[in-house]
Amino acid sequence: MGLIKDKEYLLQDIRAMGIKDERVLKAVEETKRELFITKNIEKEAYGNYPLPIGYGQTISQPYTVAFMIDLLDIKPGNSILEIGCGSGYNAAVMSLLVGKKGKIYSLEIIKELCDFAEKNFKKAGIKNVSVVNADGYFGYKKAAPYDRIIITAGCPLIPKELLNQLCKDGILVMPLTKYFGETMIKVVKDKELNISEFGSFAFVPLRGAVEGHKDLNI
Repeated sequence: MGLIKDKEYLLQDIRAMGIKDERVLKAVEETKRELFITKNIEKEAYGNYPLPIGYGQTISQPYTVAFMIDLLDIKPGNSILEIGCGSGYNAAVMSLLVGKKGKIYSLEIIKELCDFAEKNFKKAGIKNVSVVNADGYFGYKKAAPYDRIIITAGCPLIPKELLNQLCKDGILVMPLTKYFGETMIKVVKDKELNISEFGSFAFVPLRGAVEGHKDLNI
């Protein structure tokens, strides 16, 4: 069928599943997902399902990527912290939305995936994403505060350190682990935290210090 036709079908599918923001759809359309997976599964690049990227991790389903990015309400020039870079695909889509004046700091705990993502960004010509080999539970104070924060792995709590690094009126989107799955939540930081839920999803678990902490549970 070919990657171009596959992408057309994918975009139709994502639209049918409820993604309406044309900026998000355009960013998905312009991002070459085949650059963020291994060659042996390149033919599956535009299937609307997750794909393995090694080390027990996956590249998320394109619909899930679009859904989370839609919730983030990214503006040109935003500074974004991503927890869980993986192969870099999610950050690549967001990089088009923040534009040349925006910046994304993408944290990844697995060094080999950091190296893989950096190679992928180079192939894609993306220059507004910095990959940091670090435990995302603690965020990245060096570049804080952030307009938006996104966690791309299942997390059983909202890390307080991430909220501390989020701007006032900033938005955090993450899959909150509850029982046997994840509930997508959107947190808007005002005088109080405004938290909304958006249905069930499935994610690999966040690794690192979060496994031994009890923080802000809801």
